Amino acid sequence: MIIFRYLARELLLTLSAVSAVLLVIIMSGRFIKYLAQAAQGVLDPSVLFLIMGYRLPGFLQLILPLGLFLGILLSYGRLYLESEMTVLSATGMSQKRLLGYTLVTATLVALLVGWLSLALTPQGVTGVARILKQQDALTEFDTLVPGRFQAMRDGSRVTYTEGLSGDRTQLDNVFISEKRLRTDNNQADKKKEPGIAVLVAEKGRQEIQPDGSRYLILENGYRYDGNPGQADYRAIKYETYGVLLPKPEVGNEIGDRESIPTHELLGSDDPRYTAELQWRVSIPILVFVVTLLAVPLSQVNPRQGRFLKLLPAILLYMAYLALLIGARGQMDKGRIPPNLGLWWVHGLFLLIGLALFLWTPIRLKLASRRAMKEMAHGQA
Repeated sequence: MIIFRYLARELLLTLSAVSAVLLVIIMSGRFIKYLAQAAQGVLDPSVLFLIMGYRLPGFLQLILPLGLFLGILLSYGRLYLESEMTVLSATGMSQKRLLGYTLVTATLVALLVGWLSLALTPQGVTGVARILKQQDALTEFDTLVPGRFQAMRDGSRVTYTEGLSGDRTQLDNVFISEKRLRTDNNQADKKKEPGIAVLVAEKGRQEIQPDGSRYLILENGYRYDGNPGQADYRAIKYETYGVLLPKPEVGNEIGDRESIPTHELLGSDDPRYTAELQWRVSIPILVFVVTLLAVPLSQVNPRQGRFLKLLPAILLYMAYLALLIGARGQMDKGRIPPNLGLWWVHGLFLLIGLALFLWTPIRLKLASRRAMKEMAHGQA
């Protein structure tokens, strides 16, 4: 029991450290993406951390199996390098017993991953979709940031305001540049050419009409119309000017199949739903299979260093995950029957893990015999 606690502690510490580093890297990249959208006015900055919180279960369900895999390689590799595993083997610690101890820890990780995959991740996807739907319902006026030039989603209009009241109803020193098609009166066919309209105003406020239309009412300013690169701009001074704010396009659907609760996927004949269900179940199974792969791969020669097998092991894990993702895509298209599904991928790597596990003692015996022969030859 002492040995089990020692091995479990070493494994869990390494697992936690590796998973934390991977989580920071992945979440930082995604947060930068959302931050760029907030800077463009697509997202409200106040919802960024809420979105990241909803995305956390989806990140963890893929990070924890990789963290466990690397944790076994690094922690057990250190024990082999410092000859602690040799001492444990001399006291009766076999590879089968070591695998059994490791599977106990892996079971705890698999239960956590299963909870994330089957329950929390779909809820998180639904939460993110709901927030994004609410953001789509915001108008350009709702996402303005004082002191920043802000483009609309299609880039047709750029808006700037120097000041904005706390209740977001009053603007100071407003600038609006809008692209539009302008009729060229100098040509006989009166065809429309790309033009630009620039509005500047001292004050601005939002006005909502009874039909729900929203207008930005500008006061005491100028409007400039013309074509870029030409000196035919027309200037108009106004006291009051109304700018129609485009109505937000709000979809009716929230999320996709990843947001569907697991119990609703059971018994579905839709190949996409079947693929999603098998994917959610596959992630906890992945934990046990990579444990079987990692235990024999963690065994290293002290003279070789514990990082010798790290790169091949990571490539093996990436091949496993890539095959799962590829098989999931083929199931979506109906090219792989549901009965075969993703199970053949787990079976293939389970056989590889068993082969590695069974080959390890054989390799050790061959190495021991080779060493004894070399010693006998040297004494002779």
